[in-house]
This record gives sequence, C-alpha cells and structure tokens, in this order.
Amino acid sequence: MTASAAAPHPRSLGADAQLIGLVGLAHAISHFSQLILPPLFPWIKDAFALTYTELGAVLTVFFVVSCVVQAASGFLVDRMGPRPVLFAGLGLLALSGFVYAVAQAYWMLFVAAALAGIGNGVFHPVDYTLFNRKVAPTRLGHAYSVHGITGSLGWALAPVFVVPLAMAFSWRVALAAAGGVALLVLVVLWLNRRVLELDVKEVHKATGQGAQQAGGNFDFLRIPAVWMCFAFFFVYAVVISVVQTFAPTAAAHLHAVPVALVAMCLTAYMVASAGGMLVGGFLVADPSRVERIVAIGFGLAATVALVLALADFPPVVVPVLFGAMGFASGIAGPSRDLLVKRSTPANATGRVYGVVYAGLDIGQAAAPLVFGTLMDHGQYRSVILGLAVVQAVLVASAFNVKRVRRTALVPT
Repeated sequence: MTASAAAPHPRSLGADAQLIGLVGLAHAISHFSQLILPPLFPWIKDAFALTYTELGAVLTVFFVVSCVVQAASGFLVDRMGPRPVLFAGLGLLALSGFVYAVAQAYWMLFVAAALAGIGNGVFHPVDYTLFNRKVAPTRLGHAYSVHGITGSLGWALAPVFVVPLAMAFSWRVALAAAGGVALLVLVVLWLNRRVLELDVKEVHKATGQGAQQAGGNFDFLRIPAVWMCFAFFFVYAVVISVVQTFAPTAAAHLHAVPVALVAMCLTAYMVASAGGMLVGGFLVADPSRVERIVAIGFGLAATVALVLALADFPPVVVPVLFGAMGFASGIAGPSRDLLVKRSTPANATGRVYGVVYAGLDIGQAAAPLVFGTLMDHGQYRSVILGLAVVQAVLVASAFNVKRVRRTALVPT
C-alpha cells in the first residue's frame, strides 16, 4: 500500500476552522437553551403560583429526557449521519422556546421541557462524530477546546439575554426570543450544510461498527474507571445545576443583591469559566497531572463558595466571587475531559462517552429537587454550603478515577 493510499487527504486549516466554528455555534445554542428558564424563575413562579420545588421539577423533566435521548441518539447518528440529527435537535430547541412562551398552565411547561430535552440530547454524539471524522488529528485539541468554551459562553449569554427582555417586556417575550435565536442558528447551519456533510460509512468508521472486537458491545461497562467517570460527571452536574439555578438567588438573599446584579452572577461565572478553560488547556499539556489540576481547580472553587456562604461583604462583590469560582472551575475543565479519554478502552469511545455524559443529565435532573426544597424553606446559606461540599467531592472523585483507571476489562 502506498503512503498516499494509506493516508487521508489532509484538510485545510480553513475547512477545519469552518467546521469547528459551526459545531461550536450549535453547541453554544444547546447550552443557551438549557439556561433560558432558570433566570426567569422569579417571573414564572409568580405567574403560575409555583414553588421552587415545582420549578425544579420542570428542569428535572428536561434532563431526564435529555439523558435518555443522549444514550440513544448515538445509534441514530450511526444510522443517519450527524447532520440531520443536528438539524432536528436545533429545531426542537427552537420549538420548545415558543411552547414555553405560550404556556398557559403548569403542565405545558413540562411539554416544553420534554421537547427541549429531546433536542438537547443529540449534541454530544453529533459533535464528537463530526470532529473525529472531519477535523485533522493535529487540530482535534483545538476543536475540543472551542467546544467547551462555546458551551460556557452559551450558558453565559442566556441570562443576560432573557432577563433584560423580561424586565422590559415580559418573560413570555424573552422565551419566544430565545426560541428565535435557536431558529436563526438552524438557518445558519442549513445554509452551510455542505460543511456538515458526512457519509454514513464514515460514521461507521468513527464508531467502530463492523470492526472485530474481542468482547461484546457492553463489556466496557465492566471497567470500574468508566463508572468512576460517570460518578464524577454526576457530581459535576450537581455543581453546574446549583450554580445555574439557585446559587445566584441564594447569594442575593444572603447579601441583599439587586435583581439586575443577580443575572450578572451567572454571566460572570460562565465567562470566567471560559477564560479558565483557555488556561487549563495549557496546563493539561502533561497528562500525568490532570488529577492534581482538577483537585486544585475545584478546591479553589469550593473555597470561594465557603466565602460566599459565611463572609459579609457589599452586594457588588458577589458577581466578582462568582467569576472567581467560575475561573477556578474552568481551569479544571480540560483536565476533567481528559480523565474520560484516559479511561476509555479501544473501540468503545462512543459508548463510553454516552454513559459518562448521561451522568451529567442525571445529576442535573436530581439536583433541582434537593436544592429547590432548601430554597423553599429559606435555607439559602445551606444551598451555598452544599455547593462547596459537592465541589470538594469532585476533588476526591478525580483521584478515585486515577486509582481505578488501570483496572482491566473482565474477560468474557
């Protein structure tokens, strides 16, 4: 076999940058749509006379549905290719925003959440299939970095987009506009659909379909490190859920933060988290120290949460502390993802990522029920202290992943 026959045609920097940018834009909308509802809880709570626990249940529906779809959508991507699945996901996210906006009863919020969960569940299988098959191997690291940063920026944009619209017009206008943003991105991607084209046979190569494997399709579930990664991402999801949904409001009660400044807390966290990811990408050049980087990042974040819960300071300091907490967490981000990569056996990448990232959805489904109850009982300090505790648990979880990583697959 000649060298030219063995090696694929090299992709240009421009082609890779265009693909990475389009996938990153779609991923930003996925995260944006996850966070359009929580900043509007004060308005929706009054409109439907709901408790925080009832509002948290809407988020639980979203993440439970997303978890199921995420585990199943990989098979759909394998069969149809990533592009049509991506378009369907964006379309459902747009539709969910419009259904939220016209909801006239509590149950309609659940319908919208289920639609959003279906749409949200497709992005990781789609994104990583496109990256792994179309981006040059030397640029995959940049692709993953952009993927994480655009997700954080999508989270950061949501509150500063919907809250001003709710204050100026209504929460319904804000949610309809959010649906319009998702629809606009769908149009942009459709106009650039040739960039996202991928033959189904190429998808089969990416997922190892048709390859001879020593074990069965589910043997990877016997690897302890896979489940330790699942547990790590479950706890990480609790952190994200608390920060996104309840921590800014809880901190506002503790430190008399005005409403306009509360929205800035989450934006500060997410923007600073994106900056931390840039720094963390350089730190992770040595894979042997990923556990220490995770420990330092989340250890510092837990310390900031303790300061938020226990110290007294002016309201203007609260967004600054949220920014510091986000930056520390962001530093740990690339190392967090490398924990999974280093624990993934050959020919099981897609399945491992499906299981591990399902932990994110399950954690985000469970957290609102627990922390929403604390909010309903006015336990605002307990919410922030609980955030510090789960961040500290991440430190121990990272080292547990390292401890079990080299456990061999049980032979069949």
